[in-house]
Amino acid sequence: MRRALTLLLMLLALGVAACGDDDSDDGSGGDDAATPAETQAETPSETEPEKQNGCTEVSQPEPKPEGREKKPSEELSGDYEVTFETNCGSFTVEIDEQLGGMTAASFVQLADSGFYEDTFFHRIVPGFVIQGGDPTGSGLGGPGYTTEDAPPQDAQYPVGTVAMAKAGPEPPGTAGSQFFVVTGPGLTPDYAIVGEVTEGLDVVKRIGKLGDPADPAGTPTQIVTIEKSSATGG
Repeated sequence: MRRALTLLLMLLALGVAACGDDDSDDGSGGDDAATPAETQAETPSETEPEKQNGCTEVSQPEPKPEGREKKPSEELSGDYEVTFETNCGSFTVEIDEQLGGMTAASFVQLADSGFYEDTFFHRIVPGFVIQGGDPTGSGLGGPGYTTEDAPPQDAQYPVGTVAMAKAGPEPPGTAGSQFFVVTGPGLTPDYAIVGEVTEGLDVVKRIGKLGDPADPAGTPTQIVTIEKSSATGG
């Protein structure tokens, strides 16, 4: 009887030891393994584009072909707006079709055709203008034609006015594709007016700070691209 009792006690002891081994094996992987939530938390999020001065950092676009556009055949009929989306934000221009004449029609046509897309503001003079619309980015490019709509002799260019650039010796109101938005005083009534910024003037002013005041050429200190342009109305 004593021998049988001893064997029984030994068997019970072995059973307890086996249970202890199972618990140890189960815990060896459970404590160190990451839960799905922990794994998700450790996954790095997508890196957002870097910003400077409120503008997304971008590279300067490659030059585009010039001189391939067809001049519009008639002036605008109805009210139009042109919207430019840039890496610094968007702004909208309300077109003055009566004052702008054929030049306004050209501006709308170029914007709506995508001519201005993937170009950049090649001239930024703080407190004066921001200038773009050159497919080559050199300050010498254009659409391959010109229009001529001389402004009134008493024309004013308040902040937000959108007008067309011209070479010095050209007659007043001569225009190609290059345009500027006024950010300060100093213009004489020589430039064809196509409209004014009615939305996003804060964006224009932001862009207007991205130039060296001591540089009369207006070389930008940061690249500002026109990513998309579109026209609505009619």
